[in-house]
Amino acid sequence: MAVLRRLTQSRRSTSRRSALAGEAAAEAAEAALRAEPGPAPTAPATDAPAPQDADGAPAAAKPGKTPRAPAENHTPDPDDPRAAAFFDCDNTILRGAAIFYLGVGLFRRGFLTRRDIARFAWQQAWFRLHGAEDPDHISDARNTALGIVAGKPTADLEAICEEIFEEVVADKIWPGTRALVQMHLDAGQRVWLVTAAPLEVARIIARRLGMTGALGTVAEARDGRYTGRLVGDLLHGPAKAAAVRALARRERLDLDRCAAYSDSANDIPMLSLVGHPYVVNPDGALRRHARAQGWRVRDFRTGRKAARVGLPAAAAVGVLAGVAVAAAALHRRRRRA
Repeated sequence: MAVLRRLTQSRRSTSRRSALAGEAAAEAAEAALRAEPGPAPTAPATDAPAPQDADGAPAAAKPGKTPRAPAENHTPDPDDPRAAAFFDCDNTILRGAAIFYLGVGLFRRGFLTRRDIARFAWQQAWFRLHGAEDPDHISDARNTALGIVAGKPTADLEAICEEIFEEVVADKIWPGTRALVQMHLDAGQRVWLVTAAPLEVARIIARRLGMTGALGTVAEARDGRYTGRLVGDLLHGPAKAAAVRALARRERLDLDRCAAYSDSANDIPMLSLVGHPYVVNPDGALRRHARAQGWRVRDFRTGRKAARVGLPAAAAVGVLAGVAVAAAALHRRRRRA
């Protein structure tokens, strides 16, 4: 009975942290909209159709042709203010993991040590070998990653993220998913990025893609400096679903009219919330689930399974494993020199 009681308390604690993380992400997203008011996306007028290119695809906002959205998508209703779309980031919109690129950038700027790299590279290898997450590894990775930024000004991380992702977003976006984002924007819908990556990273990627905003992991800050704690937990798995529910409540969205896109079985809770779930570049577990549920699948990878830069339940593990790759590359470069 004592063991059962501890397990029940642990589940309740995890559920509370996920709910808190979701509410924090939704609150931050809504605050960003209030702080930076801009014209909401509007539906094309019925007497003035949206401009199209020679192939009939929506015209690109920037020079060049916007990729055509895949056939057999549901058609977003341009007159429905209660519909929106939610997109996962890693391997759904971005090739690889946003947290990987952040980790490489932090290493190059001296935020991480070789000891951090060695320890977390081993933990990532353990995860891949056993196919399951060790709770002690997850806790260790999360706490170390948070310790990196503890006490540092929030503006510093925001500036670093801007530098890192200025080039990354342009080079690493899946064109097919970018077309899906544009399809919803052209219909006048709000479009949100939903990711376990830090909110500072999520906002930059969303802004570069013209999205309405972002839901990401919220790190606690006081007086403009990080405390080294999260608000709730990582925005991962059930926490993503909690964030989408919280935002839908605040923005008066009808989730049955909304769409969601993801590549990972970890996001089944989020995908299950909406009336139009899509799986994009799916992992094996999500592909099987989608087949059983009759969900639509979009795979933009060509002829091979896309390389997965891991983002297990602890996003921090992915950060530091990614940094290990960068460290090894730098070491080899120095030896050749």
